[in-house]
Amino acid sequence: MAAPAHTNRLVNETSPYLLQHAHNPVDWYPWGEEALERAQREDRPILLSIGYSACHWCHVMEHESFEDEAVATLMNALFVNIKVDREERPDLDKIYQTAHQLLTQRPGGWPLNVFLTPDDRMPFFAGTYFPKTAKYGMAAFPDILKRIAEVYRAQREAIRGQNESLRDIFARLTPAGAPAAAIEAGLLDRARGELGTQYDARHGGFGRAPKFPHPTSLEFLLNRAARGGRVREPDPDALEMVRHTLTRMAWGGLYDQIGGGFCRYSVDEQWTIPHFEKMLYDNAQLLPLYADAALLTGDSLFRRIARETGEWVMGEMQADTGGYYSTLDADSEGHEGTFYLWEADELERLLGPGEWDAVETRFGLRGSPNFEGRWHLNVRADTAAVADRLQITEAEVCARLASARAKLLAARARRARPARDEKVLTSWNGLMIKGMARAGRQLAHAGFVESAERAFAFARGTLWRDGRLFAVTKDGRTTLNAYLDDYAFLIDGGLELVQARFRADDLEFVIALADALLARFEDRANGAFYFTSEDHERLVYRPKPATDDATPSGNGVAARALLRLGHLLGEARYLDAAERALRALSPAVENYPSAHGALLLAIEDYLDPPQTIVLRGAPDAALPWIERLSARYAPGRIVVAVPSDAVGLPGELAARVPRGEVTAYVCTGRACQAPVTALAELEPLASIAEAPG
Repeated sequence: MAAPAHTNRLVNETSPYLLQHAHNPVDWYPWGEEALERAQREDRPILLSIGYSACHWCHVMEHESFEDEAVATLMNALFVNIKVDREERPDLDKIYQTAHQLLTQRPGGWPLNVFLTPDDRMPFFAGTYFPKTAKYGMAAFPDILKRIAEVYRAQREAIRGQNESLRDIFARLTPAGAPAAAIEAGLLDRARGELGTQYDARHGGFGRAPKFPHPTSLEFLLNRAARGGRVREPDPDALEMVRHTLTRMAWGGLYDQIGGGFCRYSVDEQWTIPHFEKMLYDNAQLLPLYADAALLTGDSLFRRIARETGEWVMGEMQADTGGYYSTLDADSEGHEGTFYLWEADELERLLGPGEWDAVETRFGLRGSPNFEGRWHLNVRADTAAVADRLQITEAEVCARLASARAKLLAARARRARPARDEKVLTSWNGLMIKGMARAGRQLAHAGFVESAERAFAFARGTLWRDGRLFAVTKDGRTTLNAYLDDYAFLIDGGLELVQARFRADDLEFVIALADALLARFEDRANGAFYFTSEDHERLVYRPKPATDDATPSGNGVAARALLRLGHLLGEARYLDAAERALRALSPAVENYPSAHGALLLAIEDYLDPPQTIVLRGAPDAALPWIERLSARYAPGRIVVAVPSDAVGLPGELAARVPRGEVTAYVCTGRACQAPVTALAELEPLASIAEAPG
């Protein structure tokens, strides 16, 4: 095989995204002192290009521009060029996505291309995808490069003034907080009203195309549907919004009807055609959401989707070492979605006559194909309608569809697969540990719980060193100081895991993470948590994020997890830190409540503290108690079954001693009932935290 014509400094990185660019003719640097010092020494502006390995438009721009000799020559002559994997450096991505929005008054995206002044790394021009030649109403990338270099040389004072203005805005983006601010239930009601306005009653979901799943908003609504208490009465209309949305997503092209798992988002409002990349974080959030909805509604569709999604994750996204991989690419064989698409005659050839009839009817394979001359499968008829049309039983329909699915999976396995980004990200692993543990508990699926245990053990053994968490590992290299999301999501995942299957060392790790979070990330003067630790590299500004994006707000997840950990252990330091965070960020929530789903869930737990049930007894004896408590959806409850022989327990767990074969300790907030030793005595105490149904 011939040696590459070009090799740049990215060849020494482990990120698959950076390695994709290692043989571009562009003289790429990773973010670091070498590039930043060169830019300052030569007084040369920085072109910072941020993307990720599964991003379709990142690939397009690479093929059009970064692989082009003439474009690369221009970039190398005019700029110091830095490539960043947004999944490894979410700190840089958050800062410069915000800058893009401020500079352009438009939302950002990927690839993100930002031009920075070399002395202070402030952005003075920003955009996303730029075409090599003028099209889509956009100027050609080479013309933009020349114009920006000219502006940098000729308009220094104007750039300096703009940078000062931007720096002032950044300073105002990190709120000082209001320690005496009230945390009110009205925020929850306003968020519910906003989501009702945004809701698409016809197709499900929120807003218009492109349409994203918004799992945190759906979880908030599912809580509203189920959870009564001091805050409010249950909300049946919210349940219908969730039920309709989950059904439409499960039937649509967002869901992989053959292999399981969800793609990133839909390009249309009907959920028909997705952008085909599969992200760990989307599936980590949708998996437990479908499991929760299955438990609340009894809907077999939701149960099936949760099971198939979890099995897809274990089969394709979990390493032998236990950690979860990051993404599957949208593209294969040079085209988006190729791996997932079918021609009708191909399907008919692969399937038997009865299977083909069921598949054709189920997926509506008549007329014109729905994506570039081929079919991307969307459910168009439920099994009852298929049975009626084919004049067979519904059981026979399900059997035919199952055998057809197995054949199509086998046929698809022979295709060129989308590339898999095999770096293990701590934050996304925390999300999936929670998702697997929760789905395993809700669906009584031991394999899911075991998957979460393996991942949590991997995180403790590989990503945690000397009391410090790291953000990423790949190919034996564990690197990068961890961020708020890494700590918050892993704490949250660990808390879910100790509910699914208690192990003292897992709880000890959760406590160590929580203590490190408070020590390194909390704004002790004003409340809430910075995205980066106090000893992190100094950047343009230090965000304190409150809103959800593709993943939930780290502050929201941290506050809720600390509240629950504090109630479980009776530890005031966790409860107080959570309250400080909610008070500090409540003004931000007030501005746009529905954009803060994770904080809303934390506010709900603050206003209506969860019921905590600690069971002490032998595992076999406690099993009927656990099954009884798991039979109905109870988002306002924490259940931890601690074996009777466990010793050295932390906090108030040490006082929860066995007093019979099984003893249950029931507390709501800081108010506790007398311990009970009979299941019949527990039932009236536990029912107050359950959803009706």
